[in-house]
Amino acid sequence: MTDQSGPRYRRALIVGAGSGLSATLARRFAAQGMSVALAARNPDKLAPLCADIGAKSFACDATDAAAVAGLFEQVEAGGGAPDVVVYNASGRVRGPVASLDPEAVARALAVSAFGGFLVGQHAARRMLDAGNGAILFTGASASVKGYAESAAFAMGKFALRGLAQSMARELAPKGIHVAHFVIDGGIRSASRPVPADAPDSLLDPEAIAETYLHVLHQPRSAWTWEIELRPWVERF
Repeated sequence: MTDQSGPRYRRALIVGAGSGLSATLARRFAAQGMSVALAARNPDKLAPLCADIGAKSFACDATDAAAVAGLFEQVEAGGGAPDVVVYNASGRVRGPVASLDPEAVARALAVSAFGGFLVGQHAARRMLDAGNGAILFTGASASVKGYAESAAFAMGKFALRGLAQSMARELAPKGIHVAHFVIDGGIRSASRPVPADAPDSLLDPEAIAETYLHVLHQPRSAWTWEIELRPWVERF
């Protein structure tokens, strides 16, 4: 369903949904007339958002292959396969590399990277059958910069970026738009307001969501596989 004005999407699935960027994306998708499904380990927290925009929520551990397969089956049974899938989950473990807990690091890697693979794989299978769709991965500064005492986050986000790049090269010629978003900076929220002495120092989630929508609406003659977003005052 692609023409010169860009693709038309009808059903979105956001995995790793919460009250931050993913909630803003869900609202913007719904405002575009799309049906929205939200997946999280604790879907109860999504109840107010679902009630507000008419979305459906699902419990899912993105690192569990069977759980991810079941999620896509449930979403598909409830209204059709999603033609937009956003992976917004990540795992963090901070501390000196010499003292990091290997099990905690493995878990963080599983959330940031392996979960992205599982979700991307199931999305791709359905989109290949349809001949169109979009798979969007949310990255971070750590996708391209390994910070001190942040090895686990860097490993996971570097891996997710590699996944996205590989999938984009494989799937774009088959009509599936894969994009990776490097969110280089903190995101403004109710619990993290912009400091009075540093205006514009945090990314506005509405502005981020606007860029996601722009990428979704790109004509296929000029697709973006990766885009970096940061406040104008952010050093990089």
